[in-house]
Amino acid sequence: MSNPLYDNLFGKYLDARTSFIETSDGKVITHGGFVAMAARLANVFKSMGLKKRDRIAIQVEKSVTALCIYAACVQSGIVFLPLNTGYTANEIEYFIKDSGSKLLVCDDEKLSEISLKLQDIEIELLTLNENETGSIVELAKEQKNTFETVEANENDLAAFLYTSGTTGRSKGAMLTQNNLLSNAKTLV
Repeated sequence: MSNPLYDNLFGKYLDARTSFIETSDGKVITHGGFVAMAARLANVFKSMGLKKRDRIAIQVEKSVTALCIYAACVQSGIVFLPLNTGYTANEIEYFIKDSGSKLLVCDDEKLSEISLKLQDIEIELLTLNENETGSIVELAKEQKNTFETVEANENDLAAFLYTSGTTGRSKGAMLTQNNLLSNAKTLV
């Protein structure tokens, strides 16, 4: 199946043993290891009933697992919605309602405040902490290292980014597979 964004950014490295990421503590993650982790996360999403065009909001610090969540969204056709870690629970509530997100991944420290704010909204909550621990990491450990990539075309929605809202509330900018692939290609 074709999925232009996944195929170009991640899929072609499925079995590669070459170094992809070196963390600040010296840990090296290979291309293949990264793709396997993304597949485990895609399987987590599938086990939760998430499917193509559903939206996942993520408000976490930058990490390897956060990048894997992005790759898992791309592989499974799920729309990725990154949220600034400085957003308040009130702002998060607005973004979740406006976007129709079905899952929010946030830091353990923010979970109780955010879950109180979202108690009347039908949404799943998982955690991912700065030190790469959290409920999503534990769920991923139980999943297979492979995932059948969901078919997508270049015009399918891939990400939902909120603007800074200089003239009122933030507005969601919709980015397609082609938009994100074009952006990625300018960086390499």
